[in-house]
Amino acid sequence: MQTSPSSSLPVGRGLLYVTIAATAWGTAGAAAALLYRGSGLGPVSLTFWRTCGGLVLLLAVRGVLRRRAGTGTARRPAEPMRRRVLRTAVTGIALAVFQAAYFAAVEATGLAVATVVTMGAGPVLIAIGGRVTLGERLGVGGVLAVAGALAGLLILVLGGSGVDAVRPAGIGYALLSAAGCATMTLTTRWLGKGGGSDPYASTISALAVGALCLLPLAAVEGLWPHAHDLGRSLWLLGYIAAVPTALGYGLYFAGLAAVRAATASVISLIEPVSAAAIALLFLGERLTAATAIGTGVLLAAVAALAMTEARGAVAARSAAAVG
Repeated sequence: MQTSPSSSLPVGRGLLYVTIAATAWGTAGAAAALLYRGSGLGPVSLTFWRTCGGLVLLLAVRGVLRRRAGTGTARRPAEPMRRRVLRTAVTGIALAVFQAAYFAAVEATGLAVATVVTMGAGPVLIAIGGRVTLGERLGVGGVLAVAGALAGLLILVLGGSGVDAVRPAGIGYALLSAAGCATMTLTTRWLGKGGGSDPYASTISALAVGALCLLPLAAVEGLWPHAHDLGRSLWLLGYIAAVPTALGYGLYFAGLAAVRAATASVISLIEPVSAAAIALLFLGERLTAATAIGTGVLLAAVAALAMTEARGAVAARSAAAVG
């Protein structure tokens, strides 16, 4: 079975892990939509509990994995303290914004549109931010893909009508969420160039910072779910913490050890597709023709952007091998 040169994990299993992770992420917004119907929790409080629950579960999983690995495993080179503190602070705040704004978008404009805009705009903002801040070249294909994604987003914003209209506030929250995701990714790229960081430890640290930032805001919004139907609310909160957060992030990071980032980004398009399917089949949401067209254009453009990145990575490796 084919394996990645830098990982003992088979590539096929890595692809499976990333696929399961993306599918799990797509269910988070659906669980949030159900919570909004009776728990009394707002987007910030919901994000706080998701962050805390995911943090506890990831700490437990990491402890088990470290005990199984034993003490003879190779240690990573130490990351400079100043860089680690800066990276943890920025990614933690960005992660909190990313998740809270996404749940606010789900509440404002529905699961399907919120997920498509967030996951579609994220790679575009990352590509533009990488060009501006890191000097990463887009190329002609990348520019065309970004333009196509922006066109799809414009169709989404202007295409809704009647009860199924795409609400501007929801789009704004989704774009804020995408900006948080882009900030988190670009910060990791910028400060992670020297190596030394453990992705699991980085996620745990970011979740801890995010929880601390969210706590006072969640207390103001209303930290506790309503006593009415409390069991249902706790079950949904537990699901969000366990499946889309702990399981999803854990499998995603494990899969990235064997799968290229560009490939993983294409597979991650399963998230908005699965979220839209859940919204249409189980939550009673409907998409207008214009919204469906905008969704298709946006997702196609993001897929093209990821494929452009993959081709660029292959060309770079070939040039390095020749040199």
